[in-house]
Amino acid sequence: MPIVTSTEMFRKAYEGGYAVGAFNVNNMEIIQGITEAAAEVRSPLILQVSAGARKYAKHVYLMKLIEAAVEDTDLPICVHLDHGDSFEICKSCIDGGFTSVMIDGSKHPFEENIELTRRVVEYAHDKGVVVEGELGRLAGIEDAVHVSEADSSYTRPEEVEEFVSRTGVDSLAIAIGTSHGAFKFKPGQKPQLRFDILEEVERRLPGFPIVLHGASSVIPKYVDTINCNGGQLADAIGIPEDMLRQAARMAVCKINIDSDLRLAMTAGVREYMAHHPADFDPRKYLTPGRDNIRELVKAKIVNVLGSDGKA
Repeated sequence: MPIVTSTEMFRKAYEGGYAVGAFNVNNMEIIQGITEAAAEVRSPLILQVSAGARKYAKHVYLMKLIEAAVEDTDLPICVHLDHGDSFEICKSCIDGGFTSVMIDGSKHPFEENIELTRRVVEYAHDKGVVVEGELGRLAGIEDAVHVSEADSSYTRPEEVEEFVSRTGVDSLAIAIGTSHGAFKFKPGQKPQLRFDILEEVERRLPGFPIVLHGASSVIPKYVDTINCNGGQLADAIGIPEDMLRQAARMAVCKINIDSDLRLAMTAGVREYMAHHPADFDPRKYLTPGRDNIRELVKAKIVNVLGSDGKA
């Protein structure tokens, strides 16, 4: 099976009341853990690559690893650029074999966001590639994304119809209370997604796929493992999984997960090294990290996304 776009995935997800997981990848072990979990429960997948991941692992290495995963699992897999901030990086990924790109023009004024997004859409669609745009800004820090709480903003539902019609985007990322990174909320602050905004967006864009960024739940057992080994994550709070499942039953067809993967991998490595401090074989300490990734992704697919059995 070749690498696919997200078009058919999103159509089925919208109609079926579930979401497809978009998991950030950086190396072989993360890709293996994600795809092995998805193969076990037969779920479609979006593997997404940030600008930082491309710089770290190189575009060609990541593409070959993903191609190997497609061959190994025979799953429908979409390769997506996460948070592309310029036409140039989107073009590079499109030309390099990605089947989906995100152009994040949310930091720009509305008209500039439209202009930039439309330019990427025109180039991408000519190559058979789909495009995700963004309205509203999520707070938080993750990879190259750095948005302060003061600079964050909820999506304005009254803008979504004009944005989609003028840009031609295939999906839209909105800001309803999620946040990038592990430290999503202040200690004692209760997470709450703005389902009223999501409902209004769904009313204005019926049948249109919506995306949630910053949707990691910050799994307590991985946080606890890292803290026990000298970590500083005691105040990390994520998005409750029942809220994400509710969003997936609505218009949200794609849910992005990155921080949870990093926590799971790091917890596995740290736990192994805590018990085997003299071991220097990367195959041994990376294996429990990969195992944690597999366990995490399977649980997300079954309990949060609802995409098991949909491949």
